[in-house]
Amino acid sequence: MTTKDPVDAITAQWAVVRPDLETAPMAVFGRVYRIARAMGDRVEKAYVRFGISRGEFDVLATLRRSGEPYTLSPRELSATLMLTTGGMTGRLDKLERAGLLSRSPDPHDRRGLRVTLSERGLALVDEAVSAGLELQRAALDEFDEAQLEQLQELLRQMLAGTVRE
Repeated sequence: MTTKDPVDAITAQWAVVRPDLETAPMAVFGRVYRIARAMGDRVEKAYVRFGISRGEFDVLATLRRSGEPYTLSPRELSATLMLTTGGMTGRLDKLERAGLLSRSPDPHDRRGLRVTLSERGLALVDEAVSAGLELQRAALDEFDEAQLEQLQELLRQMLAGTVRE
């Protein structure tokens, strides 16, 4: 049997004051939120040693995942990261000052820019992604391969059910 957690305490309190409520959804989403928050905080701390925040990591990782030549437009980055152009500009400014990426004119659009990961940025993001994954992997050590596959499928279904509208 698993140990009770703070979400169990919350749903138990609701059961006393509102026994008519079915709190299973609250328990599921409460745990998902707490897991995401805790892991997000841990990964954020891991990125500090690389001199970047999680948001800055996301920019570098998006460029890295795009494949060679690790170049995207600011608009493509904003769309992928669901950021406003203002929020993106601030991140790009900081990362460019740190020498982790560069901005240059788009050769196919006189009004456009291209953002390119530098060699230094490539090396840094490769180290940072490994550090983040190491923490995530450690958090999942209690699960065997079949459980991890089942958990991924259940979360995939849950995500699909929450983004439909």
